[in-house]
Amino acid sequence: MILIGVDQGTTGTRTVAFDERLEPVAEAYRRVAVTHPQPGWISKDAGEVVRSVDDTVREVVAAVGGPERVTAIGLDNEGETVVAWDPATGEPVADAVVWGCRRSQPIVDRLAAHGALVEERSGLPLDPYFSSTKIRWLIENAAGVTPETRFGTLDGYLTLRLGDGARTDPSTAARTQLQALAAPGRWDPELCDVFGVDPASLPRIGPSTGDLGTLCGLPLRAALVDQTAALAGHGCLLPGTIKATYGTGIFVLQNAGTAPPRDLAGVLPVVAWEHAGATTYALDGGVFSAGTVVDWLGAAGLGLFAEPTETEALARSVADTAGVAFLPALAGLGAPWWRSDARGVFAGLTAGATRAHLVRAALDALCFRVRDVVDAMAVTAGRPAALRVDGGLTANGYLLQRQADVLGIPVVVARTPETTALGAAALAGVGAAALTLDDVAAAVGGGRTVEPEADATADYEHWRGLAEQGAELTVPTA
Repeated sequence: MILIGVDQGTTGTRTVAFDERLEPVAEAYRRVAVTHPQPGWISKDAGEVVRSVDDTVREVVAAVGGPERVTAIGLDNEGETVVAWDPATGEPVADAVVWGCRRSQPIVDRLAAHGALVEERSGLPLDPYFSSTKIRWLIENAAGVTPETRFGTLDGYLTLRLGDGARTDPSTAARTQLQALAAPGRWDPELCDVFGVDPASLPRIGPSTGDLGTLCGLPLRAALVDQTAALAGHGCLLPGTIKATYGTGIFVLQNAGTAPPRDLAGVLPVVAWEHAGATTYALDGGVFSAGTVVDWLGAAGLGLFAEPTETEALARSVADTAGVAFLPALAGLGAPWWRSDARGVFAGLTAGATRAHLVRAALDALCFRVRDVVDAMAVTAGRPAALRVDGGLTANGYLLQRQADVLGIPVVVARTPETTALGAAALAGVGAAALTLDDVAAAVGGGRTVEPEADATADYEHWRGLAEQGAELTVPTA
């Protein structure tokens, strides 16, 4: 049995094949270029995304001996990114608007009077992060958009171009702000009306697992948003279990069971997946800048180091941050703050601050932001026993130890770095009836555990006080 997981992410597509024990046996990667046409804007070519998926799937299929060896394929996508396309040709009529793009902030401001209704029905606050205002921006501003134009998240566009027609699932539809939390599986007419989006212009919504047609000629048996795929890839299939993926941003999700979450404290209630007619929900909290912080500190920005791998040694080379604190708000502040106008801040600088102190302060700040989110989730779902982690930044030993100390709970590192692709592949196995959810939970257990060694509560509380002041440093208004 071969199961394939396609992880279509912000800057590239990684496709991984797994055997019957859910061990990786082949993989391929293609980078996808991201552009910044204006400050705060993020775009990419949807056609390049399609080619990246097609190329990596073909490469992996060849590596495992051909399509006849593949039991099922699963697709995960980056969620809120929006594509507009011509229904006659299938060609994109504008660049895709990427999830972190802030260009629709004026539309958010204009719709402020509808904020309470939107949050009550969708569970999500008005924010440029979600797809709804991105679609509205394209309708109002993209030269190629006509009344016939179709819109969708990347799963919709990929299944249009490489499958049997545009489709999405409740976990991705939940990220659009156009699906009611309590009624997953259909577009909500009232929400669509608020944002001026015709439901007929959107893909159909189907389940996350099961017979979903084909993708690249293979049986598509799972399709869901990337962060909930990672939740499954960590084996977080029971309420209360929690994971964090450290990538471009840090995305924390906690399984919340089969009822829509209530009594929230600044985190988002989302759909994790729909399987066998039942919906599983999750709590979601995004730290929008993480890998981008490391890139900015390094060669792409301040030039404090040549390679990100140097950050661990730099952080360990000093005993503390010498009073330096950092607010990692390079793209605003997500959960539980929701300050899209906030900007990054270094505070406490003196002539004695070195690049090592700046790097250590930045890594600490990422750990503190994760605690922000975990503490907010605990209000609704209780304090977790451990945090399961994956993503590129988890190669940094200083970051892992500091995270365990800041949270006061063990941090369990995923046994495979491709946890998101693993979740997509594992759920494809479930959708093909080749695996059960219990099989998945048993097979994808965590790897190395990092135990807390020190109490960092005082450090966190000091940073939090500075962060509350720093969050007031916002984008100037004209």
